[in-house]
Amino acid sequence: MTTAPTLVEPKLNSLPDEPGVYLWKDADGRVLYVGKAKRLRTRVRNYFSGEPPSGPMQRMLLRLVHDLETIVVPSESQALLLENNLIKEYRPRFNVQLRDDKSYPRIAVTLSEPFPRVLVVRRLDMEGARYFGPYTDVGVLRRTLRIIRRIFTVRSCHYDLPDDAPDRACLDYHIHRCLAPCVGLQSQAEYREMIGDVVAFLEGKTVAVRQRLRERMDGASRQLDFERAAEIRDGLAWLEQVEKPQTVEIVGGRDADAIGYARDGDDAVGVLVRVRGGKVVAREQRFFQNLSDAPDEEILSRFLVQYYLKADARARRAVLPFLPMDFEALRELGSDADWLVPKRGVNQRLVAFADQNARHLMESFKIESFETEERVEDPVYALGRDLGLTVVPRSLVCIDISTNQGRDTVGSLVWFEAGRPKKSEYRRFRIRGAQDDGQGPADSQERRQQDDYAAIREVVSRFVRRRIDEEKALPDLIVIDGGKGQLSAAASALAEAGLAELPLVSLAKREEEIFLPGRRKSLRLPPRAPSLRLLQRVRDEAHRVAVTYSRARRGARTLTSELLGIPGVGERRRRLLLQRFGSLAGVRSATPEEIAALPGFSLKLADRILESVKE
Repeated sequence: MTTAPTLVEPKLNSLPDEPGVYLWKDADGRVLYVGKAKRLRTRVRNYFSGEPPSGPMQRMLLRLVHDLETIVVPSESQALLLENNLIKEYRPRFNVQLRDDKSYPRIAVTLSEPFPRVLVVRRLDMEGARYFGPYTDVGVLRRTLRIIRRIFTVRSCHYDLPDDAPDRACLDYHIHRCLAPCVGLQSQAEYREMIGDVVAFLEGKTVAVRQRLRERMDGASRQLDFERAAEIRDGLAWLEQVEKPQTVEIVGGRDADAIGYARDGDDAVGVLVRVRGGKVVAREQRFFQNLSDAPDEEILSRFLVQYYLKADARARRAVLPFLPMDFEALRELGSDADWLVPKRGVNQRLVAFADQNARHLMESFKIESFETEERVEDPVYALGRDLGLTVVPRSLVCIDISTNQGRDTVGSLVWFEAGRPKKSEYRRFRIRGAQDDGQGPADSQERRQQDDYAAIREVVSRFVRRRIDEEKALPDLIVIDGGKGQLSAAASALAEAGLAELPLVSLAKREEEIFLPGRRKSLRLPPRAPSLRLLQRVRDEAHRVAVTYSRARRGARTLTSELLGIPGVGERRRRLLLQRFGSLAGVRSATPEEIAALPGFSLKLADRILESVKE
């Protein structure tokens, strides 16, 4: 098994299960090899998870590999095309050099001709033609042409109309495949309007095309040309099955720079995708950190000013995901380009592609950063340092309270040792001082807060006194789920037990603020700080245990009240029902005979029980 280089290893865990292209680079940043993958995660990891490469070229490649870059795309066919483009752009030494891409067919619409044709070509040598493709799947190409010929009456002849024309219409006219513009039976304006629909169809704008086709079908029906109407109807059925043709690139358009953007908290990434001649030839990116509360519009503007406007060989067209701050000033600085925020069409698809890659890069950055921090620094030590503790909190507990509108109030305590849960030390508490007397929910927000503080105080007091009585070790740190009020309640309980010096903090969920006794201002740690992540994990586990216990208590109370309210069912019969059927739902689904089979039950009582629980 080959060991991954230092810069590559953390990236292996963040690779997506999506199609894309990967670039192996040397220590100087030169591209050594460009490869495509149906699933980037599987393909790239295979370089280091299987047997060592047997070929000398592969062994040399892996010895020179220093870094990895990946670009995600929507489909495997687009990965194939992007690989081809990047090989031509970088000419990596370990790739087979492709002389050209003649093997990929395209659809050409000869717009420079008075009566354009729709052709399949492999070279881009027709002046004024509009090209769609290339198509890596010949089946998709044929299906697209079949739809065009079934719906539209595009001429298939090679005459140079209108100068070079036949004497009479060909067979296509008689079978309604062409309206014979060659002999003047269709005007040039009508023919060019139909070609406009063909181009719109190839661009994926099928909604407008379908509407016009329905109008033509209705017109043919009114003229009693039912054969033509049926042909258009069949063509529409074909069109309904295809959202848009698989035109992965549109060649012949202007160059473009597509800007992508993604953000996660205090971190963001700006991506520049360079499109030249309709082909993606490069992707570049810049990361931003410690952004605090800066809005996205400001960050995008900073990316454009600090990086994009200074970039070499910018295109005449820049497409953006949204309007940046100071947009007019940016347009003035980059007055040599057209700045667009597209909502549809080819430009919008370019922006979506750039945004997809920005999200991929941000996810990779988060995972790599977190793994690096975890390797460099133990979160337990980091927690002790960030909280200013004199003892490393190798053991810590977290306490949470859960209630159901003032009823079924319970407490949970989870114990973590060396950053990992120690479930043998988990504890659950039924709050003795809670309002579980059936009098309904607490009557005010202040009342609920006071009950919460009292519950925290009770759990802390019962826990530490039990540990002292059993002569068991106390934790190095107690964490309370809540804010200043909960912290104060816990501190008073520790003081009463003579443990005022025991380290204590609280974590407020809304802003992830950390409160410490005697400190007026809260402590805020970076979102990816290992110490904060440890506190969040402990807090979430305590919340899970508390909610689970509260729901169980509520279910048991509901079940008990339901059964004991039935005449003739006392504590003994209730216990027998629960032992036999397990729950209230089990009792509801039982038959009268099954209930009557229990000791002390009759069919009459069984019918009464079922009638009551089903109501």
